[in-house]
Amino acid sequence: LLPKKMKLLLFLVSQMAVFVLFIHLYYQNLNSLHMKEEPKPTHMHVLILSSWRSGSSFVGQLFGQHPDVFYLMEPAWHVWMTFTQSTAQRLHMAVRDLIRAVFLCDMSVFDAYMKPGPRKQSSLFQWEGSRALCSPPACNIFPRDKIIPQAHCRLLCNQQPFEVVEKACRSYSHVVLKEVRFFNLQVLYPLLTDPSLNLHIVHLVRDPRAVFRSREHTTQELLIDSHIVMGQQHQKLKTEDQPYYAMEVICQSQLEIYKAVQSLPKALRQRYLLVRYEDLVRDPLAQTAQMYEYVGLKFLPQLQTWVYNITRGKGMGRHAFHTNARNALNVSQAWRRSLSYEKVSRLQEVCRNTMNLLGYHLATSEEEQKNLSLDLLSTWSPYQQVSQ
Repeated sequence: LLPKKMKLLLFLVSQMAVFVLFIHLYYQNLNSLHMKEEPKPTHMHVLILSSWRSGSSFVGQLFGQHPDVFYLMEPAWHVWMTFTQSTAQRLHMAVRDLIRAVFLCDMSVFDAYMKPGPRKQSSLFQWEGSRALCSPPACNIFPRDKIIPQAHCRLLCNQQPFEVVEKACRSYSHVVLKEVRFFNLQVLYPLLTDPSLNLHIVHLVRDPRAVFRSREHTTQELLIDSHIVMGQQHQKLKTEDQPYYAMEVICQSQLEIYKAVQSLPKALRQRYLLVRYEDLVRDPLAQTAQMYEYVGLKFLPQLQTWVYNITRGKGMGRHAFHTNARNALNVSQAWRRSLSYEKVSRLQEVCRNTMNLLGYHLATSEEEQKNLSLDLLSTWSPYQQVSQ
């Protein structure tokens, strides 16, 4: 017979073995459950991140007219227009939560920002800019694979029930949202690392002098947004100083977003693409092809023709917030002819760091500004910088 101490030792060893086996099986089951709770996303989620008057409506249409894309223009407009006395920073979390829900095609998130009662899909801000809401299953009048003019959509599809928005969203492989209401990248980290999302960011920037010139023509339309951007400062500043302070905030935010990307892990840096509007209008076919490849879309022949035609119109655009045929290259240089050098010089002071980093040369005199043969855009490639 074994001594009592030996029996006790064998008993303890056997119990320890059972305990170790239990722990192993427990964590194996836990990992299995964890994997089941985090299924791989079935959609590609694309956020066009920009600021007002930077060409983002045009870039939104480049994606929105693709037959594989469900696109919405600035859904967070509803958040800002609900809290018009707040600040951009205070609204960041609400904007982020709304964006996440829309990416996942959960349109009930708009309940908090729309009046109660029956709604139409036309209750959404700038809904007619979405080809997906003008074609099946949202609206059966236009074929899903055709370029759809916004005016036709607004006229013929405005009575569709709000429920079709979610149904349409779930029927596309790509969900693309355009937003101008994020002022740092940190607030987007949870979305970039969210396993239920496959988020890719297209960060569109534009020469601040061109943005300033365009904002001058849309002062009233952007009045509420500008007040939110400036916060309490808009009450302290003289009226003539407010546009420059707003641009200072905007320039600084674009700079900080770009810089923040550099500190991300390589896997997350690959989910970010910087696009300069000026590069896009100089070579729209090549730049659009690059953006499509980045998010896994095919550049279909009919889209190539449409992009070519819409960037080579004769005019400067008929409406500030609509995308129509215009000479995009001339539009991008319009500030050089129409802004006084006094304004340009002052703006360059508040946006100098951003302009230097993103490759926009300063005009050191009125002669340089007016000399259109002098190229004020560097050939530096922001795409290579980010991928390093």
